Amino acid sequence: MWLRVLTTLVLLLHCNFAFSQFKPVPAWQKALSKTSFTAKIIRILDGDTMEALYQNKPVRIRLSHIDAPEHKKKQAFGVQAKKALSNLCFGQTVTVHSEKLDRYGRLIAVVVNNKKQIVNQEMIKLGMAWHFKKYSKDKLYAQLEAQARKQQKGLWQLPNPVPPWEWRKKRTLLSANNLQGPVQTAQGNP
Repeated sequence: MWLRVLTTLVLLLHCNFAFSQFKPVPAWQKALSKTSFTAKIIRILDGDTMEALYQNKPVRIRLSHIDAPEHKKKQAFGVQAKKALSNLCFGQTVTVHSEKLDRYGRLIAVVVNNKKQIVNQEMIKLGMAWHFKKYSKDKLYAQLEAQARKQQKGLWQLPNPVPPWEWRKKRTLLSANNLQGPVQTAQGNP
């Protein structure tokens, strides 16, 4: 009986944490979806996510078409990808071509830096990101990735680079197993 209560409590806490990450998106930010605007990049979160200052308000931007190695979860090339993105646009006033909002309220966008480089494409060319084929059918990104692979740029120097979506999936499975581990052990005890 106590085990069911404990399991239920753990699940409720886990679900509450998962849902607490979803915050309402302000109307002004929703209005930025499917528009183009200029903003100053004030923070780089990882190799495919940044924060921009638009009309004195911070806006999170997730680069479309690409998926970069995880920085905080210590995936190979995560730190290098964050640094590469920083070198391409940190502190610059950029043009943001917003496509939509994701489930976390981030703008999914193509970003053009002050050298007129498309930052999303530059990250692929440098070998610092994968073409995110699940959400992008753009053939140019696939071609750029193939070139970076062939030239063994960035993460393509690794013998078996793991795409971030697989990395996240493995990490989620490991976390789920860790949550279940003590419960399974407790069930085995008389």
